[in-house]
Amino acid sequence: MALLSQIGFAHFTPSSSSSFASSTSNTHFRNNPCSSMSSSSSSWTPFEDIDNKKSKKVWIWTKNKQVMTAAVERGWNTFIFSSNFSQLAYDWSSIAVISPLFASEKEILDVQNKRVATIFDVSTPEELERIRPEDEQAPNIVVNLLDWQVIPAENIIAAFQNSQKTVLAISDNTSEAQIFLEALEHGLDGIVLKVEDVEPILELKEYFDRRTEENNVLNLTKATVTNIQVAGMGDRVCVDLCSLMRPGEGLLIGSFARGLFLVHSECLESNYIASRPFRVNAGPVHAYIAVPGGRTCYLSELKSGKEVIVVDQQGRQRIVIVGRVKIESRPLILVEAKIDSDNQTISILLQNAETVALVCPLQGNNLLKTAFPVTSLKVGDEVLLRVQGGARHTGIEIQEFIVEK
Repeated sequence: MALLSQIGFAHFTPSSSSSFASSTSNTHFRNNPCSSMSSSSSSWTPFEDIDNKKSKKVWIWTKNKQVMTAAVERGWNTFIFSSNFSQLAYDWSSIAVISPLFASEKEILDVQNKRVATIFDVSTPEELERIRPEDEQAPNIVVNLLDWQVIPAENIIAAFQNSQKTVLAISDNTSEAQIFLEALEHGLDGIVLKVEDVEPILELKEYFDRRTEENNVLNLTKATVTNIQVAGMGDRVCVDLCSLMRPGEGLLIGSFARGLFLVHSECLESNYIASRPFRVNAGPVHAYIAVPGGRTCYLSELKSGKEVIVVDQQGRQRIVIVGRVKIESRPLILVEAKIDSDNQTISILLQNAETVALVCPLQGNNLLKTAFPVTSLKVGDEVLLRVQGGARHTGIEIQEFIVEK
């Protein structure tokens, strides 16, 4: 979980910072391997931005010891202090390995009195346009949006997209920080967390953990269809997402938590209905669906705004937001499949319709077929499953004896 340290830019004179740096340069900070901030240093690199391969920086500005402790425990060790809190920086360095930085009105210095960042206050579009990042000597730029809105965040990213500088924005809550990190897909290079409360630290770490999870490839298992049976009527759930899906992508769904089928989206063209690449006809209300954090929830629990994971044939995953859920009574079909490795049977119920399909395995590196519509599925066909622990409590995997059938 993640946290934003409340950081207010305090005023101090370079001379006060300089005297502090000189008085401590031969003591703890010099021996501290993290004490000197270079242009490439980072308090924590929570996830790799897939597009630009840059790690996101997190700097903490706080006077609260509990916030500092929570941040260090979660891998963030760059802290900003004002000159009148130099003793606090020294005290914290005696109990934790931290990288202290010192802020004035317009710049941030390290303990060697070297400028590591320039601060820009932005309250109008004209002020943003006047920023010339390449004219600055410091490797980092910290933007303080005085009249915060989403559009200025997007404008900053657009303005600095070709800059070699690292651009961070000041934020005092998790939702705001998330927008800075994601605006225009790429997001800023990092954030300065400005809080005096531990909760935002936990929330931000949780956010980064979810994003890191997207880079992990899930292990999908081949299973052989052993039984197909018409099952009568039931309340099935269509999940409409706020993102488009590509061929081979779908949601992990199953009647049993121990095995979830990869159910294909309706992105494929059909003679029966127009393509709906945002939709997965996922199954009845009782079924499990995989959600971020290695958890599951029931399809009946999904609602607008909830996050789920989209997975492709190779196990690559991404987090997407549910836009709408539709529950309607429809005819169902039961599909059972066996995993060759342990001979256990996994089942799923789905709507009996041509647009509902199960994703099949890749044939080596060749994509011969993407999915089997359930209406043409045959015994002996191979489909993809996600095998996991069966025992669950509120969607969290637990070690417990359980029988599912």
